[in-house]
Amino acid sequence: MNPLDSLPPELGPRTFALVAGVERYDVSHHWNLRGPAADALRFARWLTGPGEVPPGHVRLLLSPLDDPDSLDWSGSAGMEALRGTHRRATEANVKSVLLDELPACDGDLLLIFWAGHGFVEPHRGELLLPCADAVPSQIRHLNLDAALRWWRTSLVKRELFRYQAALVDACRVDAPRDTRWNFGTNHYGGGATVPGRRQFRLYASREGEAAKNDAERGAGRFTEQLLADIGGRTVREAVSGLADTARSIHHAFQDLRDRGEGWQLPQFVVDRDWNASSFLDDDVPGMAPPRAGRLDQSAWDGLGELFEDRDLPRCAYEAYLWAFRAAGCAAPVQGGLPGDTLLEVAQDLDERHGGPGGMPLAVPFVRFLGEQGASGDARWAARVRDWVRATRERLGLPALPPPPPPPRRAALHVRLETPPGGEDGFLARMWLRREATEHIWESEGQPVGLDAVRDALVRELGAIVRTLGAEAAAGRPSGAVERIEFHVPYELLDLDFDQWPVPRGPGGRTRPLGVLHQVVVRCPQEREDTGAEWRGKWRWLWAQGGRHPEAVRVVADADAEDGLGMELGAGPAPACVLAHTRTGARTSAVVEAVLEGGVPVALWHRPAPGGAAGSLLDLLAPPGEDGRPPDPGALDVLALPARVRAVRREAAVAGAGAPGGERRQPLGGDRLVLLWDDPDDTLTLRSLA
Repeated sequence: MNPLDSLPPELGPRTFALVAGVERYDVSHHWNLRGPAADALRFARWLTGPGEVPPGHVRLLLSPLDDPDSLDWSGSAGMEALRGTHRRATEANVKSVLLDELPACDGDLLLIFWAGHGFVEPHRGELLLPCADAVPSQIRHLNLDAALRWWRTSLVKRELFRYQAALVDACRVDAPRDTRWNFGTNHYGGGATVPGRRQFRLYASREGEAAKNDAERGAGRFTEQLLADIGGRTVREAVSGLADTARSIHHAFQDLRDRGEGWQLPQFVVDRDWNASSFLDDDVPGMAPPRAGRLDQSAWDGLGELFEDRDLPRCAYEAYLWAFRAAGCAAPVQGGLPGDTLLEVAQDLDERHGGPGGMPLAVPFVRFLGEQGASGDARWAARVRDWVRATRERLGLPALPPPPPPPRRAALHVRLETPPGGEDGFLARMWLRREATEHIWESEGQPVGLDAVRDALVRELGAIVRTLGAEAAAGRPSGAVERIEFHVPYELLDLDFDQWPVPRGPGGRTRPLGVLHQVVVRCPQEREDTGAEWRGKWRWLWAQGGRHPEAVRVVADADAEDGLGMELGAGPAPACVLAHTRTGARTSAVVEAVLEGGVPVALWHRPAPGGAAGSLLDLLAPPGEDGRPPDPGALDVLALPARVRAVRREAAVAGAGAPGGERRQPLGGDRLVLLWDDPDDTLTLRSLA
């Protein structure tokens, strides 16, 4: 590190800064968040106060949620000066400040402070900081990595700005892969690299993690801790001790984790010190997270035999998460499995930091598989139990709690089939799936109308409720029907089964079926030609726990071309398609492509007067506390049936509460269609005739 006496004695007056706080974004109100503008003002207050930086050297860019005059500009005469010179945090203003104005100044230190959203570009890993004028067609942004590369080149005079620091209170999550959001590319070029320039970067989060923002108090956790450490120092003192500041912040976040209060918080990450060396974690006494025990060679030999030629079971992701809970430590923030085979997952677990008990994370993972991943294979389950027992005894490991039992669920299946002779109506059958499958009703080989099917469904639901009530009264475990699955021909996929009226309460009142139950449709006749793709995508989706950056594909009108089906079926991803289509014809083309590609899950809107409703992502994945926009990669696909029911309920409540029956908000939940083809929960495709 540069000692204090190696820095210019008058560093404050030789410091120039870009300070940005972005709360309001043009792209969508879902992007808005409260806090970054106040954080930027707090940092500017330190700069122009104890920091001893002239206010004319600070370029303040703000995009607050409220009127800028409502912000706190108190603290110094410098803040009052900045009040009259701040600009909106647009891309043009950012580039003008960073690439035109500041490089022309005569300074020794460049400081960049940014608070707002942040995304990591998936291919180059560059940090993209969206600007206030970001719109869906062009997410205007600052590419921080590209800008810092530019600042190290000869385009900035060689004798100037030898010290450069970027302090970023923003998330570093993957950029949304939804085709609605176009980040484009921002690379600013540059000249020859100038030796001797030093850059320091402090980030509020690791790559792939979110930075915590307290919207209620309007403060970022990182900024709060940063200013608590440097608040009374001059710029010269603060800059010389930035590595110590980083350690202090790191300690604060680590203390939260040690107390069990910070599992969901980002762990602080520092890029490099002034000598471009990493200096956290391993170099700090007592700061290394606890290391779990490791498997020995005998354990690995046994796993090699157990996992040989064994596909990832349906419960693999649940087993992966439970391994962390059983060992008393936090699971990774990002969803999905770290490998495509059981051995790869076990190897990832064996290389991770664990909890305080020294339990190798692979041991609870394997135990869970033996309990729930050996369906129909008692011999393999016994071998797994033997491996867990022998490994625990040999390594002296503590006892493990039993894995949680699978959730008890009940589903009612309704199958409709077109009569082979072309008669009116449909052949129909119903069965109830709990621990076992029970056939409960059928049309007995005679076609019936949909009204008759609906009446039979209402009767059977009532009978099931009475049966479950009797079981509960007798002290036996029971569960209500959670989901109703309609197995239908292709031409019935758009039928509004979820809107079928079901008696509810006194006075003959009814409620839509999709408000009371999860309602999905299936199309078994169209799966015969794509069975391999269908099953492969479903196994992959479950192995990823329903979450993966590539699990969901958003398809718009322009994508509904003839080759879409082959494109969708080319690999295990995507396993879910959201049809952002505006016409019935385009939606039909997408659904045909979904079935051709073997995609097991799809969601779309039924056609209605006035065109399609709003974004499915906005319905399904409202922004979190930090205001990040919906991202298809963040959707839990396995939770879609429950989420769609919630959206249908919101639409029903909105409609019921409006005067004259008019809807208060265009949710579109009453027009959702969820295709949900689970190959692990289906019957033979033999005709009902």
